[in-house]
Amino acid sequence: MSSGTRKEWEPSAFPADPEAVRRLREWVAEEGYSLFGIEQDFRGADLSGGDFTKAWFTQAVLAGTRFVGATFYRADLQSADLTGADLTGADLVRANLDGAVLRSARLDGADMVKASLQGVDASGASFRGTRIMGASLFGVDMRGADLTDAVLFRNTFKVTVDDATVVRGLTGTVFGPIAAFSGESSHELAGSQLETWIAERGGQVQVIPPYRAPR
Repeated sequence: MSSGTRKEWEPSAFPADPEAVRRLREWVAEEGYSLFGIEQDFRGADLSGGDFTKAWFTQAVLAGTRFVGATFYRADLQSADLTGADLTGADLVRANLDGAVLRSARLDGADMVKASLQGVDASGASFRGTRIMGASLFGVDMRGADLTDAVLFRNTFKVTVDDATVVRGLTGTVFGPIAAFSGESSHELAGSQLETWIAERGGQVQVIPPYRAPR
């Protein structure tokens, strides 16, 4: 018979910070509430496979933390530092990542359907095969990011890219425009220009016009 606890899952490695360890242990031991990790320092932890549905990681330090295959459905990661974090295969459906730092983070194969990413630094991040469908990307720095085989669907896609951004195999539909940097100069790409820019780099994306209600 189930004891009503999360004892079937334990972190592979706990963080170095004692307060973060205490929060995790209490949460693992007791069912029925979401992890409250606001402003906590989880560096050094391996939390792969954990279910962090509706968890609060607002302004948390998660740099280098492993979250392989973890679930963050409707979790709040606003302004969290995920620099170099490993979120391979993670479920980030409807997660709030506004203001988060995803520099050099790995999100390969992650599910980011309807996630919110506004004002995010995702430079150098890897989104290989990531499902970013219906997500809101507004003011996202994707310079040097790898979007190989990522899938988009009616995404707000106001992002910044550069010559090092990889879009090979990128497919789907987006609303533009994007800002493309080449050296120190940048230019805005929208509509057919954006489609051509992506196509020249091995992707196939359709840019759709903004919806306007009929008069």
